[in-house]
Amino acid sequence: MKLREIRDLLDAELITGDANLDKEIKYVNAADLISDVLAYSTGPGALLITGIIHPQVIYAANTMDLGAILFVRGKRPNEATLQLAIENQVPLLTTRYIMFETCGRLYQLGMRACIEKVKNVRG
Repeated sequence: MKLREIRDLLDAELITGDANLDKEIKYVNAADLISDVLAYSTGPGALLITGIIHPQVIYAANTMDLGAILFVRGKRPNEATLQLAIENQVPLLTTRYIMFETCGRLYQLGMRACIEKVKNVRG
């Protein structure tokens, strides 16, 4: 699914203005702990759904080669996080939906969790 389609489906706002909305997103991870992001996000190009708005989330996204970050519950990153995302070309979006509904909407359209990819690899 393209990032543009995700944005439209979730009535999300693109926070980083020049992001590539044609980027293909194949997997999704939802987490509010950096340790879970690092343990279960498999890139490249996965979408992270989170409420974490601190700069550490950008470092984690870079480490895991994530395709984009979607903040839930209408959260918006602080200026340091925003600037770090711009510098590292990590697209940021925000939606008013809670994490549960965000994940449910994406799941209904066929998106699958990063953990399913990990399970399939592990057997």
